Amino acid sequence: MKVTPSDPILRPVMPELDVIRGLAILMVVIYHAFYWQNDMHGLTRVQKLFVYATWTGRMGVNLFFVLSGFLITGLLLQSIQRSDYYRRFYLRRALRIIPAYYATLLILAICRQSTWAYLAFSSVYLSNISPLFGVAMSYPVFWSLAVEEHFYMVWPMIVRHTTPKRLAILSVAIIVVSPLLRWLSFIIEARSGNVFYTFNNYTWNSADGLACGALLVIVLRECEENRTKLLLFSCVAIFGAAVMWVACIPFGILQRQGTPIGAALQITPWNMGFTGLLGLFLLAGTSRWRGLVLWPAFRYLGRISYGLYLIHLLVFDAYDAVVYRLSSQVHVTSGTFSALCIRFVVATCGAVAVAHISREYYENFFLTLKDRFTPSPEMNDSKAKAIA
Repeated sequence: MKVTPSDPILRPVMPELDVIRGLAILMVVIYHAFYWQNDMHGLTRVQKLFVYATWTGRMGVNLFFVLSGFLITGLLLQSIQRSDYYRRFYLRRALRIIPAYYATLLILAICRQSTWAYLAFSSVYLSNISPLFGVAMSYPVFWSLAVEEHFYMVWPMIVRHTTPKRLAILSVAIIVVSPLLRWLSFIIEARSGNVFYTFNNYTWNSADGLACGALLVIVLRECEENRTKLLLFSCVAIFGAAVMWVACIPFGILQRQGTPIGAALQITPWNMGFTGLLGLFLLAGTSRWRGLVLWPAFRYLGRISYGLYLIHLLVFDAYDAVVYRLSSQVHVTSGTFSALCIRFVVATCGAVAVAHISREYYENFFLTLKDRFTPSPEMNDSKAKAIA
């Protein structure tokens, strides 16, 4: 990819990041539509291979983590001298996250689509550790939001009292330690005779994706947005991810019941690759090649990605319930591949419609309150506004 200097990499508006969000949410939706909890006994070998390939869609959550680490760390670094540093950050995060999140909790409670115990854990953003207390994750999409909230609670204090160099060292340490913790978790789980990969959802086992994004923005700032260095950093990250993935195949990185090494490193290459991908998108988005990364459909999905992430699994469940009542002889997720495809198209369109309505007529009301309660930054603080 030929890169020519044009706009600064960190800008008031970075539309290519909406495309990244759109890609991430589409990966997650495809995973839940085809692979997650679906019966594949009636599929041909080729169809099964396709469905198994959609397992990689679950890594869309890791892409969200990398993007979040990049954006939040950049915002905090740009805002570090502001007197309202904490108030501004937490109030803006609350207005963005809480309304849609608690509306989803209310819907789940009314529709009885989750246990009260799990809803209680989720209401205080502890859904990702509920299995430690014997409470199953009955609506699993909440786990990643719990990880994000824990990041929001701790990271601003660390950034405020740490130099960028030490912050970069800490990010690297997290990237190294998280796989070690996953390795230890696998060993502990294996003693019971069966490994349940819910341990990947624990905050301390999922922090390396956020740290990768944080490291990227720190490198960008410390290198004064040097395009050549960003290109080199991104290519090394992607190449390293590919090498690690191939090298770890003999260690069970492709399996759900693999080895401790495979379990520890299963998401690490994805985090590295997504970090490199984010860097390439930033470069392309600020060059004459920007058209290659500004895809309108993905930008739209990125805009509604939060609501779509929250609600899509509930819409899939509603679709299954309706079809099962209309044709109780065969469950909608068993049988033909065409049934899975129809389910994907219809339920996804329904989820997109709900997410669009939520964004336009519910979430936007709270988003407009951001500048009212947290005044816009000064002109020389425009990058902070951009990343916010």
